[in-house]
Amino acid sequence: MAGQHPPPAPAPAPPRGLSDQRRGTYRYTRPRGGGPRRTTGGNVAGIVGLLAACAVLAVLGFRLFGDGDGAVGGPGLGRQSVSRADATDNRLYKTGPLTPVACRLPPISEAPESMRRFMNMLSDCLDASWGKQFGKAHMGFSPPDRVFWVRSGRSPCGSYPNPGASAFYCPANHTMYVGLRHVVETSGGEPLSNFAVFARVIAHEYGHHVQERAGILRYGHRRMEDASSVAVRMETSRRIELQAQCLAGAFLRAERRTMGITRRQYLAMLEDVRGRGDERLPADQRDHGSSRNYAGWVAIGFRGGDLAVCNTWTASADEVD
Repeated sequence: MAGQHPPPAPAPAPPRGLSDQRRGTYRYTRPRGGGPRRTTGGNVAGIVGLLAACAVLAVLGFRLFGDGDGAVGGPGLGRQSVSRADATDNRLYKTGPLTPVACRLPPISEAPESMRRFMNMLSDCLDASWGKQFGKAHMGFSPPDRVFWVRSGRSPCGSYPNPGASAFYCPANHTMYVGLRHVVETSGGEPLSNFAVFARVIAHEYGHHVQERAGILRYGHRRMEDASSVAVRMETSRRIELQAQCLAGAFLRAERRTMGITRRQYLAMLEDVRGRGDERLPADQRDHGSSRNYAGWVAIGFRGGDLAVCNTWTASADEVD
């Protein structure tokens, strides 16, 4: 969400994911010591704010569907040289839209095993889709591991669940963690029939893995570690989280026909992420983004398709607020 990046080498990696004042959180977590992050669609070890941009919601709904519906540390990253170009001019941006893989998903029922089947089939689609995209860029790729949990447990990025967080990506072991019941409980009463809401959570967390494999997280983590102020650190975190939102949107666009993402599904998804913005939080906790931007970057990815539109690293400060 939706949703983080790992810290320096010695510590365990925190998760990347999302947190939300009204609804549950999803996040990306970094190694221990750097603090966890949160994501609106899932969690990445670490807590990085919610981003949602929905000013375009109504327009996009009709447009898309017509009348129809240096070095970076941390377990998993290691000490590697990094440059700003890893994020601003990454080869993935030149690969065009994602190639459809004819993703088809089963309906979701209240049973945890139903959600597990849904998530596994969706993750298989994400593996195939992003594997092809990295191939276009002539970059190596390996899919993330998955832990879809019912009982609490521990990861290299910390224990789960964290308060209010139902999903995260842990870069220390390249693994997505999602609570089968918790992801529903933190959805704000979202009907299970609105499957696109839950699909975005997984696609967002997977987006953090894409960032990690492409080397983008290395730059983001280095920039956060070297930040001269909390404001710079929070803005960097938001750029990471909003990009994961956009990557999720690009994937859902590529698979919209076989997945059956109608205009109704699309609008329900945007309404969900719009409710996960972090603008009401104190400035030193705004690591995901405003409601407008958190929803807006999903819409940008869904509308544009081409991965070049997901370059949050060259976007203005207002676009990643």
